[in-house]
Amino acid sequence: MADERVPIAIVGLNWGLQMIHQLRSPLARDLFEVVGVCAAHADKAQRIGAELGVRAYPDYAAVLRDPTVPAIGLFVPPDVRAPMVVDGLRAGKEVITTKPLDLDPDKGLAVLREARRLGRVLHLNSPQPVLAPDLAQIKRWQAEYDLGRMVGCRAELWVSYHEQADGGWYDDPRRAPAAPIFRLGIYMLNDIVQLFGPPELVYLLQARIRTGRPTADNAQLALRFADGALGNVFVSFCVDDGEPYRSALTLNYERGTIYRNVGPSERPPTRDLARLELSARPPGGGRVLQCLEVAGGSGTYNWTAFHRAVRGEKLADEVEPETVVAGLRVISAAARSEQSGLPESV
Repeated sequence: MADERVPIAIVGLNWGLQMIHQLRSPLARDLFEVVGVCAAHADKAQRIGAELGVRAYPDYAAVLRDPTVPAIGLFVPPDVRAPMVVDGLRAGKEVITTKPLDLDPDKGLAVLREARRLGRVLHLNSPQPVLAPDLAQIKRWQAEYDLGRMVGCRAELWVSYHEQADGGWYDDPRRAPAAPIFRLGIYMLNDIVQLFGPPELVYLLQARIRTGRPTADNAQLALRFADGALGNVFVSFCVDDGEPYRSALTLNYERGTIYRNVGPSERPPTRDLARLELSARPPGGGRVLQCLEVAGGSGTYNWTAFHRAVRGEKLADEVEPETVVAGLRVISAAARSEQSGLPESV
């Protein structure tokens, strides 16, 4: 049987190292072959390339010149990401990267439109290129049980970090505005926007509790939607409750509530598996209770979809560019709220 793996080069070797582990795991090892690495410091790429047994590119331009590499995994800081994505697309490469495309939502939108103009593939982990399975199930429940419009939503995400300032982009309020929301809460915002559309107004509260960085480590973002629904996104780097990554979402509708990963889990949590629960009183009467687990939660890298797209398959129901950057528009408003101390329009 022919090897259908796609050669891929990984650019950016902080988060990129985690991606290499994913690509060499059962999750994606039959889809991609990591053939090279590149970093801002060539000596780091040389060292890691030698450890992994792959080529080390001296710079990004060398990656772009290599005709044997059709795909790039680009995992660099957000303030340099967009122009590097464009360079990759114009060099004829297919690109997968991490959220967000750029600090400026309009620049991010321009990059997505450029990818479509060029006929190139550009995927992110959040939002995924197609609606993630857990969000698709939530939408099915909305329709099947006629839950009505959303009344409120509460997103909670916490981890336990003990970070120290290192001069990187995480330390800079301009490069990491509303830091907990920008760094992790954006996953939840993207989910909420895909389900209900963007809010019209946001208000940020944040604090520094134990971080050694000059940016915040504890934050909540209040949301108000045009139809009267209210929401809240709470993100903290200061909670140690035995679970390394807690990501919970509660969605209240007129005739029901959907919970995703709410409550402690009996086994170590994973972002690849979502636990969904429904409690509803549909118009026909009676009460509906359902609970199920869905593989492939939102925020993960959809390597299968990227592989299919790189090999020329047109994906059905791809997420539109404006939807991809809608969560970033909320972040942009949160950054303005950080500066003004007031609610800000999205």
